[in-house]
Amino acid sequence: MSITCLQETIHNYLLAAAKADEFERLKPHLEFIQMPLGSILYESGDRLQHVWFPTTAVVSLQYIMEDGASTQIAGVGNEGVLGVSLFMGGAATPSRAIVQTGGCGYRIKAGVVLQEFNRAESLHGLSLLYIQALITQMSLIAACNRHHSIEQQLCRWLLLTLDQLTSNELIMTQELIASMLGVRREGITEAAGNLKNAGFINYRRGHITVLDRSGLEMLSCECYQVIKKEFNCLLSTYSTARYAHSQGCRKK
Repeated sequence: MSITCLQETIHNYLLAAAKADEFERLKPHLEFIQMPLGSILYESGDRLQHVWFPTTAVVSLQYIMEDGASTQIAGVGNEGVLGVSLFMGGAATPSRAIVQTGGCGYRIKAGVVLQEFNRAESLHGLSLLYIQALITQMSLIAACNRHHSIEQQLCRWLLLTLDQLTSNELIMTQELIASMLGVRREGITEAAGNLKNAGFINYRRGHITVLDRSGLEMLSCECYQVIKKEFNCLLSTYSTARYAHSQGCRKK
């Protein structure tokens, strides 16, 4: 059995779950790139030339208002892909993609991955499942921003970001968090202060360290658990598909 049957060196779950032959067709076109904190992958209205598969980076999808105000509508980490509007038939995107946690990922030309999406049954199905989970996240974030307190939103955002990282530390200023959540910086300062005083987080000079995850989960609204459940199901599907593909490799 070839090790490429399992794609063990690829740390993006969606890519790793694709069938070996599908992955092998994509592999020569994958460009490993750095994704520095604050870098913009694309702006709202841009015609997409690439799609991105994060590995260690986390990217925020933001909607930008006419006055320049922004709010996060979803976060994408190593479970997914950026540029899904291409899979739905759109050439442009309505959102901005900005790196909220610096790291790395893979970039591939839009035409190449779109051809494979239309051709490959496995990648096609897995991508649609991811889009379903992404839509769930967007819907819950919209409801959360309307109905829940800034403190609850901050807890939800911290927990979802932690789920996409291997560390309990985030490098993020209060200004950037306020921009993500679409609220005033003063609101984030107060909410973060409350969490720090409760012993749930430590915050200094743009570094947030989560000290008590269970405390954040207790304070967070139900939106976090619904989104987490959806993505747990998605990752379980990825694992099942990957195992099935590896069994197929062994039989050959």
